[in-house]
Amino acid sequence: MSELGADELGAGETGAHDMAANDMAAGDMGADGMTAGGLAADGAGGSVCARYRVVHETRYHYHSTVTLSQHYLHMTPRSFGCQQTESHAIWLDPAANEVTDGVDFFGNLTRHAAFTVPHDHLLVHAESTVVLRTRPGLAQAVQAPGMPPWESVRDMVAQGKEATLLEACRYLYASPHVAWFPELEAYARASFAPGRPQLDAALELTQRIYADFVFDGTATDISTPLEQVWRGRRGVCQDFAQLMIGCLRSIGLPARYISGYILTHPPAGKPRLVGADASHAWVSVYCPVLGWVDFDPTNRCLVQHEHITLGWGRDFSDVTPMRGIVLGGGRHQPEVQVTVTPLAL
Repeated sequence: MSELGADELGAGETGAHDMAANDMAAGDMGADGMTAGGLAADGAGGSVCARYRVVHETRYHYHSTVTLSQHYLHMTPRSFGCQQTESHAIWLDPAANEVTDGVDFFGNLTRHAAFTVPHDHLLVHAESTVVLRTRPGLAQAVQAPGMPPWESVRDMVAQGKEATLLEACRYLYASPHVAWFPELEAYARASFAPGRPQLDAALELTQRIYADFVFDGTATDISTPLEQVWRGRRGVCQDFAQLMIGCLRSIGLPARYISGYILTHPPAGKPRLVGADASHAWVSVYCPVLGWVDFDPTNRCLVQHEHITLGWGRDFSDVTPMRGIVLGGGRHQPEVQVTVTPLAL
């Protein structure tokens, strides 16, 4: 019996390094039946600015017959203030014998699928249409006068008893993939000077991680400890997101891990290729003025209109797109394709 981290960033999907176009600038029931639900808004969005279709396919071809398997999916885009899921469906081949849809501790939509008859392959096809609304840009989030210094945010979170502050505290402590060690705090404090506005410092930290670490899809996998990423100065988007989260938590600031997709851009004059986009990961920082504000250290940017959110948690382990247990199958690797297609508004 083997445990799978199937559709994980370390198993064939990485974030697109330096492909965010905003670089430094500002449901239906499917064939196997998940309905796109409208969860409570997490921060208010502005006007509609983008609409996308996302197709996410994971294929397994097993070397030997699988007699039993169970899979836990986070493949339904989350609805919140800056994003609304218009439609969503998941198709499974072979069809699952048991399916249970649910909501996890963090409010993300989930699906559990059990296969109790022998099979030699598995296809998981998730297709979604999402609408994005404008987020605060640089002028509102980073350069606006009167934004709180980071120390006041730290103290407010430590002492607050309001529901929003208590919810933010879920993302304040060490978690399975985000350990604390002294080097993280020292690295963070180079940006978080005394009295500096919180989001201005967070943007600089985002930029420094991009400059100081090398994107290398072969350097790490899903089990690589954060300390090794720190020492090697190499990794992928999941590593850089967890590194930034560790830095922020080490100085008392809540930060959560965002799992999703990013729109990539083909070379000039070339067509957009099916399957050429990517699963991605980035960071959300709690700000008492604006709510949660997202930063992408892999692309050194404030997140705007080309990032599509699947869900969030403390780190990668909370929102793995697909994981499970397989009895049999031999050695196997997933084939993963993601296609993000801009649609008319």
